[in-house]
Amino acid sequence: MTVHRKLGRGFPEVVYQRALAIELFKNDISAEREVDLPIFYENEKVGSRRADFFVENRVLVELKAVDCLVVAHHTQLINYLEAFKLPVGLLINFGSPSLEFKRFVKSLKL
Repeated sequence: MTVHRKLGRGFPEVVYQRALAIELFKNDISAEREVDLPIFYENEKVGSRRADFFVENRVLVELKAVDCLVVAHHTQLINYLEAFKLPVGLLINFGSPSLEFKRFVKSLKL
């Protein structure tokens, strides 16, 4: 929230990404920026995708700087969680008048 409050909206995503990295560091939160994570299909690497942040080695964070989040953004994050075999993701949008965020938790299959 601090980043959105100080910068407001209207900047490219990379500006918010850099500012958020500063805030995470200041708050002693372990995070890697632009982490290249592999994507596998049938145990074969078929590509990779850069995650905006990988926080505390367990939470994928995707940033957006758009007017509003849409289903395609949700789907993207859900697919990343599945592909990277991660349980939790956070989608944050700095482009709306108020900061938008949504947490995704992958359900356990019984």
